[in-house]
Parts: sequence; C-alpha cells; structure tokens
Amino acid sequence: KQWYQRRVAITAGDYSRAGNPTRTAFEECIAKLEGGKYCVATSSGLAATMLLVNTLKAGDHILCCDDVYGGTNRYFNRVVSNFGIEITMCDPTDLEKFKSNLRDNTTMIWIETPTNPTMKICDIAGVVEIVKKRYEGKQVPKVIADNTFSTPYFQRPLELGADCSINSVTKYINGHTDVVMGVISTNNKEFYDKLTFLIMAVGPCPSPFDCYLALRGVRTLHLRMRQHETNSLAVGRWLEKHPRVSKVIHPGLPSHPQHELAKRQMKGFSGMLSFIIDGGKEEATLFLQSLKIFALAESLGGYESLAELPSVMTHASVPPEQRKLIGISDSLIRLSVGIEEPEDLIADLERAFNIVYKK
Repeated sequence: KQWYQRRVAITAGDYSRAGNPTRTAFEECIAKLEGGKYCVATSSGLAATMLLVNTLKAGDHILCCDDVYGGTNRYFNRVVSNFGIEITMCDPTDLEKFKSNLRDNTTMIWIETPTNPTMKICDIAGVVEIVKKRYEGKQVPKVIADNTFSTPYFQRPLELGADCSINSVTKYINGHTDVVMGVISTNNKEFYDKLTFLIMAVGPCPSPFDCYLALRGVRTLHLRMRQHETNSLAVGRWLEKHPRVSKVIHPGLPSHPQHELAKRQMKGFSGMLSFIIDGGKEEATLFLQSLKIFALAESLGGYESLAELPSVMTHASVPPEQRKLIGISDSLIRLSVGIEEPEDLIADLERAFNIVYKK
C-alpha cells in the first residue's frame, strides 16, 4: 500500500493527513495558477482561514475589511476574538482609514476583493505598499487576500504583493458543486513550512478523492470563468435598465465606484453581482421564490445560477448594525450567475419581477 514504509523513520507519504500524491498534484497545480511557489490544500475555505489564524498568538491584532464572507466575519468576531486576538473591521476602499487602523501589534491584514456581498474592490498593491512603509524595519504583518470571487484566472494577489492568496475551492475553482475545499498559496517558504506543520498538527486536510474532483474542475476553469463573465455582465446591464432596480453592483460595469481599479488589477470578472430591488424583505423574498432557473441557495461559483438574500442567509450572523453600516439591506439580492444561456436567465428574472409587481 502507498502509505507502507520501506524503512524506519522515512516519513514521506506515511500518513494521509501529512500528504498524498493526489493532494500534492492539486497543490502544485493551484500554486502555478496563482503565480506562486507553494500551496496548501485544506478541507474547506474556512479551514484555510483557521489554518492562517493558527499562525498567530494571543495579543496579536487582525485588521480585516468590513465586508467579508459571513463565515469569516462570524469566525473572527465570535470565535477568534475569544482567544485574545483583537479584530478590527474597516472599509477597504478607504486606504487612509485602513492605514489609521494599523497598530504596533497588527500581525495580519485580511482583505477580500471583490467583497461579499457588496462587491467592493480593495487595492491590493496599495494595501501592501502602506503596510511595508508603516512597518519598515519591523516585523511586517502578513497580507492575506481572499481571491474566491475572482479565482487566479482573473486575479493574482501574489503578483500584486500579497503574502498569501486564499480561495474557497468549493466555489469557482471546483465549479461543480460537489466538493468542499480550500487552498492557501504563497511564495514564502518559511510561512509555507509553518502551514504544512499546522496541517499535520491540527488536521484540516482534504481527502484524496476531493482533490481528484477539484483537479477535474480546474481543467475547465478558464472556459467556465469566461462564460460566467459574459453572462453576469449581460444580466447586470439588463438589471441596470429595469425600473424596479435602484442599484446594480458589478465591478465590470462602469457604474461601479471602483471600476477603474478593478480593470487594473483584474483580467476579468466572475459571475457575482448584487442589486437592490424596490421594496424590502417581502418583495425580495417573493422575487427569490418566484425564480425557476436561478436556484435559491447560499453557495456560489458553480455551473448553475444561484440567488440569495444575504441579510437573512449568508450574512444573517452579522449583527444588524454592522449589516446596515456595510450596506446589506433586506432588499439587497446577490446573484451567482451560472453558465446557462443568458437569454434564459434574463427571462427568469423578468418573470420574477412581473410576479412581484403584478405586471
């Protein structure tokens, strides 16, 4: 068997938690896609987040962008904060404000771009420059970029100076809605060694079969991402013209406040967009329940189109006052636009609008 050892104390491949050939193949593949040297695969996106936080200690400080995946927000503020690690959340689009929240004990900068679900764009290179200047001659905090919404096909945070790029493989990288995994990519050998130690010590590793499925997904990543982009832009442009929509948030549209920045640091855009519907929770709920092609679900990044109401679904664990500050209202709907025919998707949305507003 693969894990049988030929000699005493030769540990390569001795235990599947420490590594296996399929996992190694997947990690090498993602590292190359990210333009990095090293990659660690984990059992979920949140497991990757946990692994990174496990490199910290009590008394450290994490500066995190205010609009992040709801699970990240919950983990940082309701779990990590219990272990003596301080958390500050700040608008990532205001670099001066971001800079003012850096502390002497800041050891990790956590940015997500585009953010979930309000699609803010964070200037990765700008953050890196601020951090390097602020901590010149001192221990520089690690800059972590959550690249889940873009994938390495459309954005490479490591090439923009980030220390690590993290992805929930569950979403676009796998793309088939049948795997839960995460990855961390880096160029820092010392940090990579620390992460591989933690994989063995803490145990959040993926199974060989999940790695096999994720490798299968990567093979069509370029094709899927191009179609996600085409479809989401078509849907976004249509929504912008709809009289019952007050705002569409898609970084690929000129109306997005960070559109020019998005064009500079990204090669393209995924299937993610959000929009604000007239009315409130009642209208948004009826709209979502009236869709036929878009499935009502919290996940994203698969081949199929999904829709959800973040305020009561993916971001329900975020305190109401924080949701209000970020802009997650009961009328904000998030779409993960799949790779179906765009005309069918638009027709589905039009039908739901007609039901809600009884055209």
